[in-house]
Amino acid sequence: MRIGIMLDQPTGPDALRSLTGELQRAADEGFRSAWLSHIFGLDALTALAVAGSRVPGIEIGTAVVPTYPRHPGALAQQARTTALAVGPGRLSLGIGLSHKIVIENMFGYDFERPARHMKEYLAILGPLLADKPVSFTGETLRANLALSIPNEDRIPVLLAALGPQMLKLAGRETDGTVLWMTGPITVREHIAPVVNAAAEAAGRPAPRIVCALPVCVTDDPEPAREQAGATFAAYNQLPSYRAMMDHEGAAGPADLAIIGTEDQVAERIRAVVAAGATEFVAALFSPGNGVRTRKLLATLSD
Repeated sequence: MRIGIMLDQPTGPDALRSLTGELQRAADEGFRSAWLSHIFGLDALTALAVAGSRVPGIEIGTAVVPTYPRHPGALAQQARTTALAVGPGRLSLGIGLSHKIVIENMFGYDFERPARHMKEYLAILGPLLADKPVSFTGETLRANLALSIPNEDRIPVLLAALGPQMLKLAGRETDGTVLWMTGPITVREHIAPVVNAAAEAAGRPAPRIVCALPVCVTDDPEPAREQAGATFAAYNQLPSYRAMMDHEGAAGPADLAIIGTEDQVAERIRAVVAAGATEFVAALFSPGNGVRTRKLLATLSD
């Protein structure tokens, strides 16, 4: 199994040094990949450029960069610069719409027509990431530019996709999808069939399905379940994630969190992969340093 880990969002003046140390630890422990979210802390691509340039080898990715606040040309420029800093074949660019409450209430952008926005966004982003000029006029976006960053290879794009329209777009136009709060039943019955069929119809390679979930190895699951419910409570209020929980039959994030002994956690992770995920990414939330959790995850990674 390809096992990755979500990096914590460090704070304070030593945040980039802390992130570099965490990335080095993940590499030393044998994780295949490390992913950084982009919310309201560190800029994910900038932080990964710094940490990734100091820690070789391990794959790195964003999970995910919201599209509305940044023009696709600007994002392509930043991503290609980050790829140049960390070296070829290491960066995966995870992007997503974010949520209406974030884009409209916080950033002040119009969140209408999200599927059209993303389709046009990819029409600009894709060529620029592949070192091709783009001339495009759409209903929501325009671009007429080229970039001159000397990248050695194309940067893969993963689209955060949960609904059918976005999954089809991910299969047709990107390298796959990156998921959050999405369990094995939903992956098997909804995510994998839709994105795989779209990729096949478009003549594209089988897409990556990167599934990220909270994980905690413990002999005392109830306190961990309570903590997961509290830590991830906000996702109950976001319609796209709530729809995935409903499909899974989950009352809330605590039901999706993978909690239990080493054998129990390993079994549930294997179930996610068997359902169709190509990669599993663990978001650790256990108290302390989560030594048991990290040790198990490292043994599962091929």
